[in-house]
Amino acid sequence: MAASSVGKTLAGLALMAAFAAHSAEVSVAVAANFAAPMQQIAVQFQRDTGHKAVLSFGATGKFYAQIANGAPFGVLLAGDDATPEKTAREGLGNGATRFTYAIGRLVLWSKQAGYVDAEGKVLQQSDWRHIAVANPKLAPYGLAAVQTLDKLGLAAQVQPRVVTGENIGQTYQFAASGNAPLGFVALSQVMENGQLRQGSAWVVPATMHAPIRQDAIVLQRGEGNPAADALMQYLRGEKARAVIRAYGYDF
Repeated sequence: MAASSVGKTLAGLALMAAFAAHSAEVSVAVAANFAAPMQQIAVQFQRDTGHKAVLSFGATGKFYAQIANGAPFGVLLAGDDATPEKTAREGLGNGATRFTYAIGRLVLWSKQAGYVDAEGKVLQQSDWRHIAVANPKLAPYGLAAVQTLDKLGLAAQVQPRVVTGENIGQTYQFAASGNAPLGFVALSQVMENGQLRQGSAWVVPATMHAPIRQDAIVLQRGEGNPAADALMQYLRGEKARAVIRAYGYDF
């Protein structure tokens, strides 16, 4: 092998070693609605920074309970803004790091094409048996769904047919499996690259419910972790925001 090739190889190995030496890992609690975009972002994040984000997905309310009981998460990507504010107030997170990484959109969705009309009037029909809604006490999208039904004056009419999901991930599964012909889910779960993946949907106007502001915060366990700091910075960057936009979120 030529001396120049050997030199380039050694330089490359040295660069890789230096990159690995400065890499770190952070455990991230991610709201279920943000699972798909965050999986993409985590891959980009590791490739671009060398740091690794280890992801767990679930209901924001359940994550709060786990964090309060000492779960070793370093960063919380919540489905609301109230939970990160609460963690900061209680000393479980650093309030100075908190910011809104996305504003979620609620959608009434069916896996059946043509089933949901563009104005959501299907809710007033009586030929469907079940509708999937996330637990409003644990999941911000569930609360938004309840607020929407209240706004439409349909809460009492629809309630007997509600199938409650523990989180928005389970709620989507109820609708995707056909166990519920309708479901209030996150737009991000049924949209990719700006297009509805399948079925039919009514994107609920933002005026029908309180804004679904999704905040990120570095938790007590993540303080001083370079991977946690790098992830928070990365989420503000254009690469991450391009992914977030593609799944239908606002900022």
